[in-house]
Amino acid sequence: MPGLVSVKTPPETASLRISVPETPTQSQSQRSEPGSAKPPSPLPKRVPSPSPSRSKFSPRKPPPDPEMNPNSESALDNPDLGPFLLKLARDTIASGEGPTKALDYALRASKSFERCAVDGEPSLDLAMSLHVLAAIYCSLGRFDEAVPVLERAIQVPDPPRGTDHALAAFSGHMQLGDTYSMLGQVDKSIACYEEGLKIQIETLGESDPRVGETCRYLAEAHVQAMEFVRAEELCKKTLEIHRAHSEPASLEEAADRRLMALVFEAKGDYETALEHLVLASMAMIANGQDTEVAAIDVSIGNIYTSLCRYDEALFSYQKALTVFKSSKGDNHPSVASVFVRLADLYHRTGKLRDSKSYCENALRIYAKPVPGTTAEEIAGGLTEVSAIYESVDEPEEALKLLQKAVKMLEDKPGHQSTIAGIEARMGVMLYMVGRYEEARNSFESAIVKLRASGERKSAFFGVVLNQMGLACVQLFKIDEAAELFEEARGILEQECGPCHQDTLGLYSNLAATYDAMGRVEDAIEILENVLKLREEKLGIANPDFEDEKRRLAELLKEAGRTRDRKAKSLENLIDPSSKKTKKEVTKRWPSLGFRI
Repeated sequence: MPGLVSVKTPPETASLRISVPETPTQSQSQRSEPGSAKPPSPLPKRVPSPSPSRSKFSPRKPPPDPEMNPNSESALDNPDLGPFLLKLARDTIASGEGPTKALDYALRASKSFERCAVDGEPSLDLAMSLHVLAAIYCSLGRFDEAVPVLERAIQVPDPPRGTDHALAAFSGHMQLGDTYSMLGQVDKSIACYEEGLKIQIETLGESDPRVGETCRYLAEAHVQAMEFVRAEELCKKTLEIHRAHSEPASLEEAADRRLMALVFEAKGDYETALEHLVLASMAMIANGQDTEVAAIDVSIGNIYTSLCRYDEALFSYQKALTVFKSSKGDNHPSVASVFVRLADLYHRTGKLRDSKSYCENALRIYAKPVPGTTAEEIAGGLTEVSAIYESVDEPEEALKLLQKAVKMLEDKPGHQSTIAGIEARMGVMLYMVGRYEEARNSFESAIVKLRASGERKSAFFGVVLNQMGLACVQLFKIDEAAELFEEARGILEQECGPCHQDTLGLYSNLAATYDAMGRVEDAIEILENVLKLREEKLGIANPDFEDEKRRLAELLKEAGRTRDRKAKSLENLIDPSSKKTKKEVTKRWPSLGFRI
């Protein structure tokens, strides 16, 4: 799934891979490890039964007619050729000969199955060959070509016909969801997972353990899409299923509670998150999982830090650091991640020298990573270190680290949303140091990626639009700024409500922009609405109230003047809250999960 900078992925999370399946469910069977980001295939791993006409055919043997050229188009009508070519495709991948040759075999196998299919009868062999074909496309990085293949594959099975058909349909939807995820199209990915879960529940019932695995898989997808309400529902369902079918304090329950803690942490309910983490830690201790206990200790330290319980946070981090150093080595990324957490903790407590020292220690590890370290781990660490450098007024150094992070991820599929989040952060920093053209370009690049990934309706997207609008104002691109503010207005009103601080700040920016464009009546209407909201629902103690009241009075006073009235400077028109200090800006963005 696409990483967002707002939610911390649990340590030891495995990166998503798509490989050529031996059965339609192999891509899901890789999800069974407790520390994996996604659970295993929740349907039984049964190979679809071959049709009666082929039940005695062995794909280890060549096609029965030695005179027929298997490469000819006419040979595709031979019902024994499809299984033979599919076996060749798998053997080619297994032998390491490369996916290109396997792709040709899989394409011809699918064509053969298509031709030999009986009219009106769904062919599970065809569905399986399409799954293999799509997996090969994905292994080549050709995800766009895999999508139509999988869309065809999910139309083949007929789930009411039995478990085999349900298995093929479920597998197809989950594989299609994985492919959309690698393309960064989060909304389509989640829709496929939801459909797969629906088919599975109809086949196995709501309390089957495999349904629980799928619920957890889908819950993490919702967490990374910042859809925490649905994620919490799925987490609770998963926990109920595993508690009913597993021993107390099982590894499955521990994994469920860690994900539940992520949800509550993202929602700001730190006490509940802490409860789940403590229970997860106890389960891991009971099962002798020392490294996983250390990873949970890091998460517990994060919660204590959020609660300003710094001594307890320090103790948790030090425990984790000791275990990681002894089990993984001094230069492992897990050690660097704890260094970053300690750097943040010491920065919060005013020990800036210690904070910088830990940052430098972490950067040394990221500069010379041990074998097996992924680009995602390094990029995530650089992003976190950059936040600390920014908070100690070293924006140039922070920008360099973010640029390195983007460069490491730009060629990796499935990270478009993560890159967009980093670019948005870079835009904020560039704006604060007065590099408005670069800020605008950075915001624009982030917006393009967010639109492509289907996040155009999220509150985060609305905030990025607002920030790009502010950069356009500084560049005197007023018409462009107005368009951005107007689009952001519709999103923030829908996602946050009219009384949210981000929405109110946007109203002020839009009113100022309308005034600069000569649309005085529109500006007056917006400011009157803002003052009404503050007076009736939010109170008038907010310092922005008097400023907005004064601005409205000026507009009303000038509303009857001719168009020759003296134009206002944009510096005076723009919402003062858009020029907040660095500390104030930092307070606004975390409410949407965007740490700067």
